[in-house]
Parts: sequence; structure tokens; C-alpha cells
Amino acid sequence: MSSYGQQVPDLLHRNGGFADAVPSGPYHQGTKDRGKPVFTRLQLIDQDQAFSFDVMSDAQRQQTTRGIWADRGSDGMPVLILDVEGTDGRERGENQDFERKSALFSLAISEVLIVNMWEHTVGLYNGANMGLLKTVLEVNLQLFGTQRENKTLLYFVIRDHVSQTPLSSLAKTLKGDLERIWDSLNKPEGLGDARLGDYFDLQFESLPHLLLQPENFERLALKLRNQFTDKKDEKYVFRQAYKRRVPADGFPHYAESVWEKVVSNKDLDLPTQQELLAQYRCDEIAAAAIGPFRQVVDTVRPRVQSGQIVDELGPATRAAREQALGDFDQQAARYHAEVYKKKRQAFVQTLDGELHAVYLNQVKNALTLAAESFASQGQRMLEENPDAGFRETVRALRRDITKRFHATVDALAIPGVPWTFASETTQLDMLLEATTAKLRKAEMERVLQLLRREARDTLSEVIADHLGNPDDGMWAGVMAGFDATCVDADAKLLERMETAGVEAAGYSALYRKLHKALWDDATEALREEVGDQMVLLKLRTALEDRFRYDAAGLPRVWKPSDDIDTQFSSARASAQALLPKFSKVDIRGSIKLRSREDFFPAGYDFTRTLVLITPARAREVSKRFSREADALYLEAKRSMVATQNQVPMWMIALLVFLGWNEAMTVLFNPLYLVLVAMVGGTAFVIHSLGLWGPVFRAANGMAGMANDRVHHLLVEAVNRTEPAK
Repeated sequence: MSSYGQQVPDLLHRNGGFADAVPSGPYHQGTKDRGKPVFTRLQLIDQDQAFSFDVMSDAQRQQTTRGIWADRGSDGMPVLILDVEGTDGRERGENQDFERKSALFSLAISEVLIVNMWEHTVGLYNGANMGLLKTVLEVNLQLFGTQRENKTLLYFVIRDHVSQTPLSSLAKTLKGDLERIWDSLNKPEGLGDARLGDYFDLQFESLPHLLLQPENFERLALKLRNQFTDKKDEKYVFRQAYKRRVPADGFPHYAESVWEKVVSNKDLDLPTQQELLAQYRCDEIAAAAIGPFRQVVDTVRPRVQSGQIVDELGPATRAAREQALGDFDQQAARYHAEVYKKKRQAFVQTLDGELHAVYLNQVKNALTLAAESFASQGQRMLEENPDAGFRETVRALRRDITKRFHATVDALAIPGVPWTFASETTQLDMLLEATTAKLRKAEMERVLQLLRREARDTLSEVIADHLGNPDDGMWAGVMAGFDATCVDADAKLLERMETAGVEAAGYSALYRKLHKALWDDATEALREEVGDQMVLLKLRTALEDRFRYDAAGLPRVWKPSDDIDTQFSSARASAQALLPKFSKVDIRGSIKLRSREDFFPAGYDFTRTLVLITPARAREVSKRFSREADALYLEAKRSMVATQNQVPMWMIALLVFLGWNEAMTVLFNPLYLVLVAMVGGTAFVIHSLGLWGPVFRAANGMAGMANDRVHHLLVEAVNRTEPAK
């Protein structure tokens, strides 16, 4: 068509040319391969042999016109004539692709389309090629239905009209057939109400038999010619309603664009009988071959969908696929090669599509299992063997998990399939990397907890030691112990971070988290040491150390000559001076806490942790300590009074002198001696066992019972004496 577009300008300007050529196309349907066409060198258009279309030889029956030929009309007639290949020649056999496309092309660009047909084919469907005409009209409506501004004249020439049937009856039959075909078309959206008359005008003419009535044929042919050449003829065909309004110099490009649009339309690519048979049989063979394949797939699909890893999935389904393809190839390869090739591709796609769904499910199961196994086994191995090293443990486990996943994927490999599981493999790497990060984070949490537990005991011991012996260097010692603990914990944390593969950018955050935990433990231990009871105990201990013991650490025995009030006041003031020291942490002795911004996490309220005892609580503790100190002071006073009120020695000597005789009497009288021994022994035993309380309670109870009994007897005696009065 491109070479045709290049040659048309020369054709249009040959013999003087013309400025406004109007194309028309003869469409010889069912006659080109049986006799001369309507437009020949002898009849209808050109009696002077002005154009050079070939005609069929009387000596041989064959198709004359192959393709589409173009020439201009004779006698200066401004008409471009297209001679189109017939539609039922034996040369192309069942392949009617070109006939359909050439017919649609002629219908699209022509103002007048001449349809040449035999009289005996009128009323027939296949004989008149109505099926092809239906396809051409339907595709024409789809492609050009919304773009046509002018109608096309369908000029039917009925050849060899020798019957008694009038032309009007033949025309009515053809028109009815065309109307039925038009009504049965699948019209595009928006053109459902379109009618045949909106796009085409119909004109019917007939010619007698060329051999039986040659003179009549010649006369009527010349009469038909006048309809194309004489504008005064009442049936002149080139009317203004059919004009395409395409300039002659633009017609080549117009025709080429229409041809490209026609060729690219797939609705004209209708199959031949061999292709239809091949399509039907290939579909049947594919349906039969895919049955056993689906049975194999259906046996394993439920297990895969339930989340299991089916080891025999790959081998079993591959064997079923190969068997299905073998069965298909064995029977379908005998049919049309192109159809077989396309159907085989579709069959392979169907098989692979069903396999891919099951395989993908299997890979998803393997992916889920790999991620879960990596997480659970990694956590268990790290907890059971914390000294094995995080990096080595995780790396070995990850290698094993990845190997098992790839083994599952490789078992599903099918040579030549277009799909792979690269995305799932990438997803596995991402999941394992994310799980590794979680395991690393959990490992660091365990390390922090371990270091915290180790440091807590050390800090508690240091704090208890220094706060149990409060002095001016108390807080300096506590801070020195805290700094040393931090240094030791930092060194251990660095070693574990390097082992776990923590990036250097994450060191700072873990250091700060560890420091915060250590400081929280330190402040917790400090608060335990400065609880109400503990503070009171420490203050009382300090008071007793200064008040009840001397400088050598020996207990004091107060004498009347000692100044107990001054000693007490000094000791109490010294003890009360410790309370402010316990109330707030003094961090001046710490090197680590000097740059707190880099030591603790951002947002940590460090200042709040320094207060151990609030002012209100300090006042309450001070009051309670004062009461306990006063009790200690009174106890000291009583001990000094008791020392002053002891029995003089001369009184003891007088008692011995005056009671000597009575003592001798008891000692030398067996009865008295035994009685004294029994009473004394009983008293010793009661005293040794601490049973004086129960003895006194028993004695009081017996006395009460005796009192009640005596009272009861007296009342009875009084009652008996009253009647005698």
C-alpha cells in the first residue's frame, strides 16, 4: 500500500491529470473467476481501451485479478477505479483474510461500490457470500461508523439475468437480505439504532447473458456506462451525497491510513475450516490431558493450603505436567501447525498457572516456617548458650534456615517456566534481617539485665557500707564506687556489642540505657538505705556511739559526778546533723556524672533522682528521732539514780548478825531444811523457765475460786439461820 501511495500521483496526472479525482471501487463478488467483470475493456466504462485491467482468458479458468489494481477512467472521466480481487477464487483456498480486508478497504474509501453477482446466487447465503458481507459491514461500522459524513452507494449488477424473475423481485430479495444482516450486526455503543439507510444507498441493475444475448448485453452495458459518465442521466451515480471531500493530492495518504487501520483490525482474522477443526480438537485433547494432572494437584493442594511443606509436591506435579504435555503433543501435533503451536502455548500456560498457584503457596509456607523457626530457635539458642557468641550463633542458624528454604524452592523448579521465586527469596532475606535485628535487640536487653544484676549487688554493698558509717567522705565513697561499677559494666557491654555485631552508631544509645539502669539501681538502693526505719536506726546508732560509748569504744557507766546533759546534747546534735546528708545525693565526687547530657538518655530527669528524703519527711523523721533520743536520755538518768540508791554495806552486816540464829536453826533442822530446799528448788525452776507469769495467773485464779466458794458458803449459812429468828 505504501508503494501504491507513491504511484497514485503519477496515475492521477497521467494524460493531463485532473484536479478533483473522486475514487470509486468495483467489487466483483463471485464473477471474477468465472467470466469478465462488469468493467472491462469492451463494456460499461471504456470502449476505447483506456485502462489496462486484465480479463480472464476463454482458454483457461483461473483467477485474473490478484490484489487491488487502480486506474483512472477513460475519456477524461475524473474517476479512480479500483479492480479488487474476487472472493471465491480457488487460488487462496479457505484463506479469506485478504478478501475480507480488501472488501472493507473498498467499502471505506469508495463513493460507489459495484457488487458483481450472478442471478442464480440471489437468495443464497453462502453462494452470495453473505457471511463475508456481514463481517465486512460489522467491522466497517465499528471502525468508521462514527466518522462517516457521507453515504456510500452499493451498486449491485446482477449478471446473466435470463429468468422470468423481474429485477424488482431480485432487488427486493437482496434488500431484505441486507436488512436482516444489518439488524443482526453487533453494533458499537451509541449506534444501536443505526439503520442501513443511514450509511448506504442501494441500486440494482441487471445484464443479460453475454453469449446468449450479445447485442442486448452490449446495449445495456452502454446504458449502465452512461450512469457513470453522463451527469444528465437520471441515475448518475456520482452524486454530491457520496462525495468524500478528499483532495486528489491527499488521497494516497488517506487510502494508506485506511488500509493500515483495516489491516490492524483483528476481527477480520477469521479462521479457516482446518484451523477451526484444529482449535476444536486441540481444546478437546487439552481438556482430556489436563484431567489426570488436576487429580494429582488436587491431592496435594489441601495439605499445602493448610500450611504444610509437602516434600513430594515438586516431583509429583512435574511428572503429571510432563505426562499431560506428552498426551497433548501425541494427539494434537497432527493438526494445523500454527493452531497446534498456539494451543500448546495456551495449554502450557494453563498447566503452569495452576502449578504456580500451588507452588507459590508452598513457598509462602516455607517462608513463614523459615521466619518462625529462625526467631524461635535463635532465641532459644541464645538463651541456652549465652557465651557462644551472638554473631556466630545467628550466622550459623541463618545459613541453615536459608539452605532449607532454597532446598524447598529448588524442588519446585521447572525448566523453561517464565516465573521464579526471586521476590520470595528477597522477602526471606528481609525477614531474616529484621528478625536478626530483633534478636540482637533482645540479646542486648538480656546483656543489659545481666550487667545490671551484676552491678546491683556491687552498688548495694558499696552504698550500705558508706551509708552505714556516715562521715564527711560518705558520698565521695559512694560516687567512687558508682564510677568504678560503670567503668566495669561499660567494658563488658562493649565486648558484647562487638560480639553481637551492633553498629557503632548504636553504641551510644546502649551505653546511656545501661547508665540509666545503673543509676536507677543506685538510687533505689539509696532510698532503701534512707527509709524511715533505716534512717532512725542510723541516727540512733550514731547517737549511741557518741553518748553510750566513750572515745575508746567502751560502754559508759554514769556517775553522779558526770555531766550527762552536756554529753547528751552534743551527741544528739551530732546525730541530727547526719539527716541533711541523707536527704540528698552529693554527686561532686563522681567523674562520670559531670557530663550528664552524654551519660543518660535524652529527657531523663536526673535532678529529681537526687532527692532521697523530702523536707516534710525529714521533719517527721527528726521528731521521731527526738522522742527516741529522749528515751535514751531518761534511761541514762535512771541508771545513775539506781546507782545512787543501792543498800549500804553496814545494813547488810547488821542483817547477817541479827539473823544468824534463825539461819542456823533452819540449817540444822531436817524438816526446815527439806522445806526450804523444796520451796527454793521450785522457785529456781520457775524462774529459770520464765514461768512466773503463768504461776501468778494460776494463783490469782485459784484465789478467785476460793473467794467465790467461801462467799457461797457464807450465803448458805446466812440463809439457814434466818428462820430461827
